[in-house]
Amino acid sequence: MSRRVVRQSKFRHVFGQAAKADQSYEDIRVSKVTWDSSFCAVNPKFLAIIVEAGGGGAFIVLPLAKTGRVDKNYPLVTGHTAPVLDIDWCPHNDNVIASASDDTTVMVWQIPDYTPMRNITEPIITLEGHSKRVGILSWHPTARNVLLSAGGDNVIIVWNVGTGEVLLSLDDLHPDVIHSVCWNSNGSLLATTCKDKTLRIIDPRKGQVVAERARPHEGARPLRAVFTADGKLLSTGFSRMSERQLALWDPNNFEEPVALQEMDTSNGVLLPFYDPDSSIVYLCGKGDSSIRYFEITDEPPFVHYLNTFSSKEPQRGMGFMPKRGLDVSKCEIARFYKLHERKCEPIIMTVPRKSDLFQDDLYPDTPGPEPALEADEWLSGQDAEPVLISLRDGYVPPKHRELRVTKRNILDVRPPAGPRRSQSASDAPLSQRTLETLLEEIKALREQVQAQEQRITALENMLCELVDGTD
Repeated sequence: MSRRVVRQSKFRHVFGQAAKADQSYEDIRVSKVTWDSSFCAVNPKFLAIIVEAGGGGAFIVLPLAKTGRVDKNYPLVTGHTAPVLDIDWCPHNDNVIASASDDTTVMVWQIPDYTPMRNITEPIITLEGHSKRVGILSWHPTARNVLLSAGGDNVIIVWNVGTGEVLLSLDDLHPDVIHSVCWNSNGSLLATTCKDKTLRIIDPRKGQVVAERARPHEGARPLRAVFTADGKLLSTGFSRMSERQLALWDPNNFEEPVALQEMDTSNGVLLPFYDPDSSIVYLCGKGDSSIRYFEITDEPPFVHYLNTFSSKEPQRGMGFMPKRGLDVSKCEIARFYKLHERKCEPIIMTVPRKSDLFQDDLYPDTPGPEPALEADEWLSGQDAEPVLISLRDGYVPPKHRELRVTKRNILDVRPPAGPRRSQSASDAPLSQRTLETLLEEIKALREQVQAQEQRITALENMLCELVDGTD
């Protein structure tokens, strides 16, 4: 009688668990915009969530430690004149975040380590070049200040945020709306999916499609694609019968998928979150109440189903913590931030281990916050792998670093088609705007101190009257 051999893997028993109630972020009005982005971005310092905002677009930024009920007057990041569609933290500066909006602009913001007294309304820089809504943002994984944006005008623009310049504009590669864009590990290639049902691999600096596959999934719903660590592609989509699928592709042979997994029948687009350190892909469907995860290996069948984390509430969006923000002492290999209608709930994935020692096999060196290249070096054709750091002693975030914009936004010569904000403040030098912000903070604090002193004086007078009365 033959015995079934169980596949050996250290990730066979990955265990998902929702954080306790007091570790959630309550009373957040998550955006109701119909757009297939994750609506949430997280890094080792902050949690950012796109929220409902009357008469414009806004998102909230909370320090990770600020759990519990969020004050309804908590300051927001507001500056867009239409709903925010996507947000993304800079991988090389934990205080810098970019936002893309229906108002055709991209804005880059510096978030202070202290809680601001009022809404943050002035971005470091406003990037104007798209003629329709901007729905996708992605920072370059290894080059400093390089940001990609993709819009409803079917154009991909690569920016140098440090100068406000357009480095590259890819405007004739997609005949229809772009659904997703992903860099490979060193930022030399892009994988894009489009409404025309084609999966493309693009060399952005040459401005050409290197490989493409028409209809990688037969269904009519949107596709998503991400690069794996070894340069293969993972795509999610739908079969002709509306069954959701996960496929693994070798770009050198795009005829047939290396592996194809069919899951269930549902309308929700599957957002893939890939962890290159463990080669695990997590699939989170909008409107689902579960997270499925698969391990990608070199041996057949290449894509191995691990498990499903299920909960009662459907998810409105999902944030994925970078590896350096995880708790290595608890063998945590992934952490998600699940958006409900009115709250955000952390979901922690761990590999149970008996030992308290650092687990080398779970935590190989991982990309750190230092860029490997400058923007002009990357543009000239250089490539570099991410600068890695060890998590052996846990990750300590670097001190607050300010993003400096060295030049006025040169895109002002091209007036955008959409509504335009006044440029006077964002054109001011960063040092001047920082000075203005500090002066405002000092003024607000002085007013608070003055009010407290008046209160103390009033209380002292009452005390004197009481003492005189008793005499």
